[in-house]
Amino acid sequence: MIGAQQVVDIALAEAARRGKADETMVLVTDRADASLRWAGNSMTTNGESVSRTTTVVSVVRRENSTHVASVRSSEVDPAAIPALVAASQDAALTAPEARDSAPPLPGDTTPDDWDDPVPGTGVGEFTAIADGLVRGFRGADRLYGYARHIVETTFLATSNGLRRRYTQPTGSVEINAKRDGASAWVGLNAPDFTAVTVDSMLEELSTRLGWARRRVELPAGRYETIMPPSTVADMLIYLNWHMDGRGAQEGRTALSAPGGGTRVGEKLTDLPLTMYSDPTADGLECLPFVAVPASSDRVSVFDNGLAIGRVDWIRDGVINALAYPRAAAEEFHAPVAVPADNLLMTGGTASVRDMVARTERGLLLTTFWYIRTVDPTTLLVTGLTRDGVYLVEDGEVTAAVNNFRFNESPLDVLRRATEAGASEYTLPREWGDWATRAKMPALRVPDFHMSSVSQAQ
Repeated sequence: MIGAQQVVDIALAEAARRGKADETMVLVTDRADASLRWAGNSMTTNGESVSRTTTVVSVVRRENSTHVASVRSSEVDPAAIPALVAASQDAALTAPEARDSAPPLPGDTTPDDWDDPVPGTGVGEFTAIADGLVRGFRGADRLYGYARHIVETTFLATSNGLRRRYTQPTGSVEINAKRDGASAWVGLNAPDFTAVTVDSMLEELSTRLGWARRRVELPAGRYETIMPPSTVADMLIYLNWHMDGRGAQEGRTALSAPGGGTRVGEKLTDLPLTMYSDPTADGLECLPFVAVPASSDRVSVFDNGLAIGRVDWIRDGVINALAYPRAAAEEFHAPVAVPADNLLMTGGTASVRDMVARTERGLLLTTFWYIRTVDPTTLLVTGLTRDGVYLVEDGEVTAAVNNFRFNESPLDVLRRATEAGASEYTLPREWGDWATRAKMPALRVPDFHMSSVSQAQ
């Protein structure tokens, strides 16, 4: 397999030779993937894989319109590149007008590491994880789970001379433990596993399973609920995915204002909460430039190569920004705002344990499962609790309770929250396959809506 840099050069040269497009963008992503699985206190599978995706974006500019097409391939044979370029250019010639058209970004200097070898990963990354699990396998709890490490290197080049490169490591560990019919889950994210201690994860699981020695059946209803960082991440990632400016301006989303415009400037909560994305956030570093194979309301292929900075989506409890690619920002007279591939929220100083100690009676809700949209105009979602809903009485966790189906909107959760804990690095359970990098506080919600009892175990 030839180097990704050579793929870029061949594709751009072929695009110039064919000459049917005014501009060409080439994205090549080399990916190395390692995984480890275990079940019933024994290792089951591990594996390594490498792959490559190549995308050619062709732009055809006519006197009064711009047309764009993207064609993507996982073929690694360089002989396939000319056909990929041809398909992209031919598709652009017949494509409808692109409403997100923006001027091409100028070329600049080539990154110093452009020609460096592409790093990889392997199952050796899991040595410390495996050693910790083996110790756990000797205990009475039955352990199940999955660890994954991915290293993606993205190369972006345009016919205007722009060059970008970035290597993104992504790691996650999820452990499910079972004891006497009870089940608990914990997960974490990390760019690598050098600082990950399985022992602390197993200790937390044992504590939760200990809470489940007593079980209480509760009816559906509204309960004072403490949401740890993982559940908050699941809610707020969903919110952030829907904070696009165009949809709000066109009256299609929960961020649309009654009568027109958007809800930017609206106060959601008196809590000093700031939700932001930042590609330089410590421990959550991510791609610092736009590199997308296709446009959406949030991002545009015409912005490929544009630097991504910090964006405060909510600042001090007030809706502060929506996502606008360059074209939409110009159309709606708004600042350009591009989401990074992470999400953080500032909080308070209390731990979940502190928040539990201040609770007279309520629920500790540790994980969400199967979140689905009910009403996009209000961001109402439904989902299930799973692997640990606990009863809190007089400042202590006293029992596990049955699972529920819930109906809530992340906007309403923020509006009604009465306390925020300290921000912690966390892994969202529902969205962890797509949005690994998060740092969130716990939240106290006085009336979280458990709409019905679930029979899920």
